[in-house]
Amino acid sequence: MNTKNRITQAIVAVLVTVGFLACNTMYDATGKSPDDIFVQAKKRFDDNDLIEAQRLFDIIKLQYPASQFADDAQYYIAEINFKRKEFIVAAFNYNYVRRLYSQSEYAKSALYKAALCYVELSPPFDRDQDYTRKAIVALGDFQREYPKDSLAEVAATQIKELRDKLGEREFRVAEQYRVLLAPKSALVYYDAVIDDYSDTKFCEPAFVGKVEVLTQLKRSDEALAACALYKRFFPKGELAEKMEALKNAIPLTEEKAGK
Repeated sequence: MNTKNRITQAIVAVLVTVGFLACNTMYDATGKSPDDIFVQAKKRFDDNDLIEAQRLFDIIKLQYPASQFADDAQYYIAEINFKRKEFIVAAFNYNYVRRLYSQSEYAKSALYKAALCYVELSPPFDRDQDYTRKAIVALGDFQREYPKDSLAEVAATQIKELRDKLGEREFRVAEQYRVLLAPKSALVYYDAVIDDYSDTKFCEPAFVGKVEVLTQLKRSDEALAACALYKRFFPKGELAEKMEALKNAIPLTEEKAGK
């Protein structure tokens, strides 16, 4: 027998062995009760045998949709998706738990985990922020439904971080327009930060940018008004000294200079 044939036979032997072991590890659910199948599915899930776990959870869903384990199966299928980082599918399956089994013990966890999927999908600030906004809405839904739950505090922190990301996006666009010598366009985005993301860490520097641009455009009255608004927003702001210096450098209009 030549070397090539020996290698071929060895490969075939390995494949047969792997196939045999795979068949041996599959649980035969024929004629088994849903609780027996669930025990096996949960064991496989805990052992991180996710393919077999999902197969067994799917059997419960499809063959025993009215059993007491139907909501468990739906929830753990979502958990499997989450473990695999299939966040879009996981969010769908978590939300499905709430639609089909609103009284389930998993309803609260499913609501939060669906929001967490969107958090995971939220991209860097310079990308499209659709999932960031979905995450904020979903986390807000959790806070409203479970205001006293410990996860509501976690959700509040996550919302703050996500809103900071949205505020940063608007702020960076404003800064980019200044680099491109388009100050009027920059103003639009500075105002977006101030109006829509006043609770973020980018609001204060947005005021600085706005005053600088208004001064550049010789719109002194508006620049002074922005300084006054900043002082109301941030009476002890970190950038107070810089804002005071900018205010003092604003040229007065002829009418005010003559008074």
